[in-house]
Amino acid sequence: MEDSSAFGEAFGERLRARATSFVRTLRHTQIAVTEVRNDDPPHGLSGDQIREDAFLVTVQLRDYPAHEYFEEGRIAGLTSLKAGETVLYDMKRNPQFLINNPIHSVHFYFPRAALELVADGAEAKRIDELRYQPGAGVDDAVMRGLVGSLRQAFEHPEQASRLFVEHVTLAACTHAATTYGGLRPATRPAHGGLAPWQIRRAEETLAADLEGDISLADLASDCGLSASHFSRAFRQSTGLSPHQWLLRRRVELAKSLLSDRKLTLSEVALACGFADQSHFTRVFSRLAGTSPGAWRRNSG
Repeated sequence: MEDSSAFGEAFGERLRARATSFVRTLRHTQIAVTEVRNDDPPHGLSGDQIREDAFLVTVQLRDYPAHEYFEEGRIAGLTSLKAGETVLYDMKRNPQFLINNPIHSVHFYFPRAALELVADGAEAKRIDELRYQPGAGVDDAVMRGLVGSLRQAFEHPEQASRLFVEHVTLAACTHAATTYGGLRPATRPAHGGLAPWQIRRAEETLAADLEGDISLADLASDCGLSASHFSRAFRQSTGLSPHQWLLRRRVELAKSLLSDRKLTLSEVALACGFADQSHFTRVFSRLAGTSPGAWRRNSG
Protein backbone atom coordinates (compact mmCIF):
# COMPACT_ATOMS: atom_id res chain seq x y z
CA MET A 1 0.00 0.00 0.00
CA GLU A 2 1.26 3.50 -0.84
CA ASP A 3 2.20 5.97 1.88
CA SER A 4 -0.44 8.43 3.06
CA SER A 5 -0.07 11.68 4.98
CA ALA A 6 -3.73 11.65 6.05
CA PHE A 7 -3.30 9.83 9.39
CA GLY A 8 -0.67 8.97 11.98
CA GLU A 9 2.43 10.94 12.88
CA ALA A 10 2.85 12.30 9.34
CA PHE A 11 -0.59 13.87 9.53
CA GLY A 12 0.06 15.36 12.97
CA GLU A 13 3.33 16.88 11.79
CA ARG A 14 1.60 18.60 8.87
CA LEU A 15 -1.00 20.07 11.24
CA ARG A 16 1.59 20.91 13.93
CA ALA A 17 -0.40 18.90 16.43
CA ARG A 18 -0.31 15.69 18.44
CA ALA A 19 -2.02 12.87 16.56
CA THR A 20 -3.56 9.64 17.87
CA SER A 21 -4.61 7.24 15.11
CA PHE A 22 -6.36 3.90 14.81
CA VAL A 23 -5.69 2.26 11.44
CA ARG A 24 -7.38 -0.84 10.02
CA THR A 25 -6.71 -2.85 6.89
CA LEU A 26 -9.66 -3.81 4.71
CA ARG A 27 -8.89 -6.03 1.74
CA HIS A 28 -5.69 -4.34 0.48
CA THR A 29 -6.67 -0.85 1.58
CA GLN A 30 -6.85 1.03 4.87
CA ILE A 31 -9.29 3.17 6.79
CA ALA A 32 -8.25 5.28 9.75
CA VAL A 33 -9.52 7.67 12.37
CA THR A 34 -7.21 10.26 13.92
CA GLU A 35 -7.60 12.77 16.73
CA VAL A 36 -5.36 15.83 16.41
CA ARG A 37 -4.89 18.40 19.14
CA ASN A 38 -2.70 21.38 19.94
CA ASP A 39 -3.91 24.11 22.31
CA ASP A 40 -1.15 26.51 21.23
CA PRO A 41 0.13 25.61 17.74
CA PRO A 42 2.70 27.73 15.88
CA HIS A 43 0.86 29.80 13.30
CA GLY A 44 1.35 29.28 9.57
CA LEU A 45 0.10 27.19 6.66
CA SER A 46 -0.36 23.46 7.31
CA GLY A 47 2.05 21.18 5.47
CA ASP A 48 1.61 19.85 1.94
CA GLN A 49 -0.34 16.59 1.77
CA ILE A 50 0.51 13.54 -0.32
CA ARG A 51 -1.95 13.54 -3.21
CA GLU A 52 -4.10 10.41 -3.28
CA ASP A 53 -7.59 9.32 -4.27
CA ALA A 54 -9.03 9.63 -0.78
CA PHE A 55 -11.16 11.87 1.43
CA LEU A 56 -10.96 13.12 4.99
CA VAL A 57 -14.25 13.55 6.83
CA THR A 58 -13.49 15.78 9.80
CA VAL A 59 -15.48 16.66 12.91
CA GLN A 60 -14.44 19.82 14.78
CA LEU A 61 -14.24 19.44 18.57
CA ARG A 62 -13.73 23.16 19.19
CA ASP A 63 -14.56 26.37 17.37
CA TYR A 64 -12.21 27.50 14.60
CA PRO A 65 -13.26 31.13 13.98
CA ALA A 66 -11.19 31.78 10.83
CA HIS A 67 -10.82 28.68 8.65
CA GLU A 68 -8.77 29.95 5.70
CA TYR A 69 -8.73 26.96 3.37
CA PHE A 70 -6.54 26.20 0.33
CA GLU A 71 -6.70 23.63 -2.49
CA GLU A 72 -3.97 23.25 -5.12
CA GLY A 73 -2.08 26.06 -3.36
CA ARG A 74 -4.90 28.59 -3.91
CA ILE A 75 -7.44 29.95 -1.45
CA ALA A 76 -10.68 27.99 -1.79
CA GLY A 77 -12.75 29.28 1.11
CA LEU A 78 -12.82 31.40 4.25
CA THR A 79 -15.36 30.24 6.83
CA SER A 80 -15.97 30.10 10.56
CA LEU A 81 -16.23 26.54 11.87
CA LYS A 82 -18.17 25.66 15.01
CA ALA A 83 -17.52 22.78 17.37
CA GLY A 84 -19.48 19.74 16.20
CA GLU A 85 -19.50 20.65 12.51
CA THR A 86 -18.27 18.26 9.80
CA VAL A 87 -15.84 19.30 7.05
CA LEU A 88 -14.80 17.24 4.00
CA TYR A 89 -11.38 17.38 2.33
CA ASP A 90 -10.34 15.86 -1.01
CA MET A 91 -6.79 14.50 -0.73
CA LYS A 92 -6.36 14.70 -4.52
CA ARG A 93 -6.34 18.50 -4.18
CA ASN A 94 -3.62 18.92 -1.53
CA PRO A 95 -5.93 20.43 1.14
CA GLN A 96 -4.27 22.93 3.48
CA PHE A 97 -5.46 25.57 5.90
CA LEU A 98 -4.02 28.47 7.84
CA ILE A 99 -3.18 27.42 11.38
CA ASN A 100 -4.20 30.43 13.45
CA ASN A 101 -6.26 28.91 16.28
CA PRO A 102 -6.04 26.03 18.77
CA ILE A 103 -6.72 22.71 17.01
CA HIS A 104 -8.87 19.82 18.23
CA SER A 105 -10.61 17.62 15.68
CA VAL A 106 -11.18 14.02 14.60
CA HIS A 107 -10.46 12.96 11.01
CA PHE A 108 -11.76 9.84 9.27
CA TYR A 109 -9.61 8.72 6.33
CA PHE A 110 -11.45 6.97 3.50
CA PRO A 111 -9.54 6.06 0.31
CA ARG A 112 -11.40 5.34 -2.90
CA ALA A 113 -10.89 1.58 -2.48
CA ALA A 114 -12.66 1.65 0.93
CA LEU A 115 -15.63 3.57 -0.49
CA GLU A 116 -15.86 0.99 -3.27
CA LEU A 117 -15.85 -1.86 -0.72
CA VAL A 118 -18.76 -0.20 1.08
CA ALA A 119 -20.67 0.13 -2.19
CA ASP A 120 -19.95 -3.49 -3.12
CA GLY A 121 -21.10 -4.69 0.31
CA ALA A 122 -24.36 -2.77 -0.12
CA GLU A 123 -24.75 -4.16 -3.65
CA ALA A 124 -24.96 -0.55 -4.83
CA LYS A 125 -23.53 1.41 -7.72
CA ARG A 126 -20.09 2.79 -6.94
CA ILE A 127 -20.02 6.51 -6.20
CA ASP A 128 -18.00 9.06 -8.15
CA GLU A 129 -17.00 11.64 -5.53
CA LEU A 130 -18.05 12.95 -2.14
CA ARG A 131 -19.86 16.28 -2.53
CA TYR A 132 -18.72 19.20 -0.39
CA GLN A 133 -18.29 22.97 -0.31
CA PRO A 134 -14.55 23.67 0.09
CA GLY A 135 -13.71 24.67 3.64
CA ALA A 136 -17.31 24.87 4.85
CA GLY A 137 -18.75 23.06 7.84
CA VAL A 138 -22.08 21.22 7.86
CA ASP A 139 -24.30 20.16 10.72
CA ASP A 140 -24.13 16.34 10.71
CA ALA A 141 -25.61 14.82 13.87
CA VAL A 142 -24.62 11.27 12.86
CA MET A 143 -20.94 12.17 12.53
CA ARG A 144 -21.05 14.00 15.87
CA GLY A 145 -22.51 10.92 17.51
CA LEU A 146 -19.93 8.58 15.99
CA VAL A 147 -17.07 10.78 17.15
CA GLY A 148 -18.64 11.02 20.60
CA SER A 149 -18.64 7.23 20.87
CA LEU A 150 -14.85 7.26 20.32
CA ARG A 151 -14.12 9.69 23.17
CA GLN A 152 -13.01 6.96 25.59
CA ALA A 153 -10.90 5.28 22.89
CA PHE A 154 -8.88 8.46 22.34
CA GLU A 155 -8.61 9.20 26.06
CA HIS A 156 -7.40 5.64 26.78
CA PRO A 157 -6.08 4.16 23.52
CA GLU A 158 -4.47 1.29 25.41
CA GLN A 159 -7.95 0.15 26.49
CA ALA A 160 -9.63 0.63 23.12
CA SER A 161 -11.24 -2.38 21.48
CA ARG A 162 -9.94 -2.81 17.94
CA LEU A 163 -13.28 -4.30 16.96
CA PHE A 164 -15.27 -1.35 18.31
CA VAL A 165 -13.10 1.35 16.73
CA GLU A 166 -13.22 -0.44 13.38
CA HIS A 167 -17.00 -0.80 13.67
CA VAL A 168 -17.42 2.96 14.24
CA THR A 169 -14.96 3.88 11.47
CA LEU A 170 -16.75 1.62 9.00
CA ALA A 171 -20.10 3.11 10.05
CA ALA A 172 -18.68 6.58 9.39
CA CYS A 173 -17.48 5.44 5.95
CA THR A 174 -20.93 4.09 5.08
CA HIS A 175 -22.59 7.28 6.33
CA ALA A 176 -20.22 9.49 4.31
CA ALA A 177 -20.78 7.43 1.15
CA THR A 178 -24.55 7.65 1.62
CA THR A 179 -24.85 11.28 2.74
CA TYR A 180 -22.17 12.93 0.61
CA GLY A 181 -21.76 10.41 -2.22
CA GLY A 182 -25.37 9.46 -2.90
CA LEU A 183 -24.86 5.75 -2.18
CA ARG A 184 -28.14 3.86 -2.52
CA PRO A 185 -28.00 0.33 -1.09
CA ALA A 186 -29.96 -2.40 -2.84
CA THR A 187 -33.25 -3.34 -1.19
CA ARG A 188 -32.89 -6.56 0.81
CA PRO A 189 -35.42 -8.87 2.42
CA ALA A 190 -36.04 -8.16 6.09
CA HIS A 191 -34.75 -11.61 7.07
CA GLY A 192 -31.19 -10.97 5.78
CA GLY A 193 -29.33 -12.08 8.91
CA LEU A 194 -26.54 -14.60 9.24
CA ALA A 195 -26.97 -18.29 8.58
CA PRO A 196 -26.70 -20.53 11.70
CA TRP A 197 -23.20 -21.69 10.70
CA GLN A 198 -22.08 -18.08 10.26
CA ILE A 199 -23.40 -17.09 13.70
CA ARG A 200 -21.67 -20.08 15.27
CA ARG A 201 -18.35 -19.36 13.56
CA ALA A 202 -18.43 -15.66 14.42
CA GLU A 203 -19.29 -16.27 18.08
CA GLU A 204 -16.61 -18.95 18.41
CA THR A 205 -14.02 -16.62 16.90
CA LEU A 206 -15.02 -13.75 19.17
CA ALA A 207 -15.03 -15.95 22.28
CA ALA A 208 -11.55 -17.26 21.46
CA ASP A 209 -10.09 -13.73 21.49
CA LEU A 210 -11.58 -11.89 24.45
CA GLU A 211 -9.13 -9.00 24.10
CA GLY A 212 -11.02 -8.00 20.95
CA ASP A 213 -7.94 -8.09 18.75
CA ILE A 214 -9.81 -9.78 15.89
CA SER A 215 -10.77 -7.35 13.14
CA LEU A 216 -14.23 -6.89 11.68
CA ALA A 217 -12.76 -7.67 8.26
CA ASP A 218 -11.43 -11.03 9.51
CA LEU A 219 -14.78 -11.96 11.07
CA ALA A 220 -16.57 -11.08 7.85
CA SER A 221 -14.07 -12.99 5.74
CA ASP A 222 -14.62 -16.13 7.84
CA CYS A 223 -18.31 -15.89 6.96
CA GLY A 224 -17.73 -15.12 3.29
CA LEU A 225 -19.17 -11.59 3.56
CA SER A 226 -18.06 -7.98 3.23
CA ALA A 227 -17.41 -6.17 6.50
CA SER A 228 -20.43 -3.87 6.13
CA HIS A 229 -22.80 -6.73 5.23
CA PHE A 230 -21.49 -8.88 8.09
CA SER A 231 -21.85 -6.09 10.66
CA ARG A 232 -25.46 -5.43 9.65
CA ALA A 233 -26.38 -9.14 9.49
CA PHE A 234 -24.74 -9.95 12.84
CA ARG A 235 -26.78 -7.25 14.58
CA GLN A 236 -29.94 -8.45 12.87
CA SER A 237 -29.31 -12.04 14.00
CA THR A 238 -28.14 -11.37 17.57
CA GLY A 239 -29.54 -7.95 18.42
CA LEU A 240 -26.01 -6.77 19.21
CA SER A 241 -23.00 -5.42 17.38
CA PRO A 242 -19.93 -7.72 17.48
CA HIS A 243 -18.33 -5.39 20.02
CA GLN A 244 -21.40 -5.44 22.29
CA TRP A 245 -21.55 -9.25 22.03
CA LEU A 246 -17.90 -9.46 23.04
CA LEU A 247 -18.36 -7.20 26.06
CA ARG A 248 -21.30 -9.28 27.30
CA ARG A 249 -19.24 -12.46 26.84
CA ARG A 250 -16.42 -10.92 28.90
CA VAL A 251 -18.82 -9.98 31.69
CA GLU A 252 -20.41 -13.45 31.77
CA LEU A 253 -16.97 -15.05 32.08
CA ALA A 254 -16.06 -12.56 34.80
CA LYS A 255 -19.14 -13.51 36.82
CA SER A 256 -18.03 -17.15 36.84
CA LEU A 257 -14.46 -16.27 37.80
CA LEU A 258 -15.53 -13.95 40.62
CA SER A 259 -16.78 -16.99 42.54
CA ASP A 260 -13.13 -18.01 43.00
CA ARG A 261 -12.10 -15.70 45.83
CA LYS A 262 -8.44 -16.62 45.39
CA LEU A 263 -8.42 -14.49 42.26
CA THR A 264 -7.99 -10.74 42.69
CA LEU A 265 -10.16 -8.35 40.70
CA SER A 266 -7.10 -7.43 38.60
CA GLU A 267 -6.50 -11.09 37.75
CA VAL A 268 -10.15 -11.55 36.77
CA ALA A 269 -9.95 -8.41 34.61
CA LEU A 270 -6.90 -9.65 32.69
CA ALA A 271 -8.33 -13.17 32.31
CA CYS A 272 -11.45 -11.69 30.69
CA GLY A 273 -9.60 -9.52 28.19
CA PHE A 274 -9.87 -6.14 29.92
CA ALA A 275 -6.95 -3.71 29.79
CA ASP A 276 -6.91 -3.21 33.57
CA GLN A 277 -9.12 -3.27 36.66
CA SER A 278 -10.61 0.20 36.09
CA HIS A 279 -11.66 -0.75 32.56
CA PHE A 280 -13.13 -3.99 33.92
CA THR A 281 -15.05 -2.19 36.68
CA ARG A 282 -16.48 0.39 34.32
CA VAL A 283 -17.78 -2.14 31.76
CA PHE A 284 -18.95 -4.70 34.34
CA SER A 285 -20.87 -2.06 36.33
CA ARG A 286 -22.60 -0.77 33.21
CA LEU A 287 -23.72 -4.21 32.00
CA ALA A 288 -24.33 -5.97 35.33
CA GLY A 289 -25.76 -3.00 37.21
CA THR A 290 -23.29 -3.38 40.08
CA SER A 291 -19.54 -3.37 40.59
CA PRO A 292 -17.45 -6.59 40.43
CA GLY A 293 -16.70 -6.33 44.16
CA ALA A 294 -20.38 -5.99 45.04
CA TRP A 295 -21.25 -8.87 42.73
CA ARG A 296 -18.68 -11.06 44.48
CA ARG A 297 -19.98 -10.14 47.94
CA ASN A 298 -23.64 -10.67 47.02
CA SER A 299 -23.04 -13.98 45.22
CA GLY A 300 -21.16 -15.60 48.07
